[in-house]
Amino acid sequence: MNMETTPNVIAPPAPRQVSDTGLSPVMMRDIVLKTMFRTNLEQVSRLASALALPVSVTQILVDTAREQGLIEATGTLHAGAGSEMGFRLSDTGKARALDALSQSEYYGAMPIPLEVYAAQVKRQSVRNMKVTRDALLGAMGHLILPPMLLDQLGPAVGAGRSILMYGPPGNGKSSISNGIRDALGDLIYVPRAIEYNGSVITVYDPLMHVKREEAEDDATSLRRTANRFDRRYVRCERPSVITGGELSLDMLDLVYNPTARTYQAPLQLKSTGGIFIVDDLGRQEEPPQKLVNRWIVPLEENKDILALQSGEKFEVPFDTLVIFSTNFHPNKIFDTAALRRIFYKIKIDGPDQAGFLKIFAMVARKKKMPLDEASLLYLLKNKYPTIDNIYANYQPTFLIDQIISICEFEGIPYQMTPDLIDRAWANMFVEESDFAH
Repeated sequence: MNMETTPNVIAPPAPRQVSDTGLSPVMMRDIVLKTMFRTNLEQVSRLASALALPVSVTQILVDTAREQGLIEATGTLHAGAGSEMGFRLSDTGKARALDALSQSEYYGAMPIPLEVYAAQVKRQSVRNMKVTRDALLGAMGHLILPPMLLDQLGPAVGAGRSILMYGPPGNGKSSISNGIRDALGDLIYVPRAIEYNGSVITVYDPLMHVKREEAEDDATSLRRTANRFDRRYVRCERPSVITGGELSLDMLDLVYNPTARTYQAPLQLKSTGGIFIVDDLGRQEEPPQKLVNRWIVPLEENKDILALQSGEKFEVPFDTLVIFSTNFHPNKIFDTAALRRIFYKIKIDGPDQAGFLKIFAMVARKKKMPLDEASLLYLLKNKYPTIDNIYANYQPTFLIDQIISICEFEGIPYQMTPDLIDRAWANMFVEESDFAH
């Protein structure tokens, strides 16, 4: 796929000394102790991998904790592979680790301070993307779209601002949203976790972020390349978070785990630098107006406001291309003020007859269904007039899949006949007549 996007994002540099992490010495010490306690790691190289820090910085942290009597050396006898020095927690270190775990169960990768993360977000902003017509065509080449649609989509995607796609169901709004996602072809850096005022918020989610890491180096190798960028980040494709009828307002707040006393980032924070698709808007329990009201400040000021369990509120970057997709007319679910805050409104109509036939032929070819001119004429002249000749993009796939299922059930070769079209058509709509009681 030939996509033209912005040059590679500037990678966050790896910390060379403890102060480069931006974290307090006490927080770093406690995370080291908790990680050693939970993982039983003894070698600095392996501990560095768990902490997502360079070995040199990890060694400084271990040496400092050792000076404080929290860690003790075990020598090389039990150090495992190679002759690397081994370390373990002292009794005092174990006690401190347990105390730290009682305050927060978080251990592992050192978090990124919020202000440092905010600076990285600016460097890799979705609004810095330059998505060309060729890129969109490459990502949506499998779709039959009106030429004017790309004229509308291109500037909207390039601006990185909110988009509302509306129109009758079954005409590719979800597919177009996914195509926009595929057109964003470069990589960004997603933090494993961020830190604000001592609280840790996990951000990287393997279910939502597509990791594109280089091969891991051998931890015992003398020549390592793993410090090319700050390993507290994960290099990923620009994220695409898709929600539908299940979306609720509380999914846009920090998720607090009272047992572990840690936070997980909400959906819109996980989608930073990418796309947040709200599909089937109007099918959620929350009214659409209420959902959009929640995003008035983020959409206008490029920042969101989250709250800790203590009630303390703080700002986080809001750098997301939000795409709303609905089958309802916008005037029926939004007021004028809400519509004004959505920058681009794009109507997605069904195809005309010529477009329908193109889609039908493309689907038939893909599914190896022979086309029959007489049967197609029967479909157009006898079936579609019963629904006022209203065509939808989903209908060719639906009808051909139905015909294939019937052919397989009857044990006959794939074929298209008026009778098979009648049987397929009967499954596409529900009869309007009332039930007989």
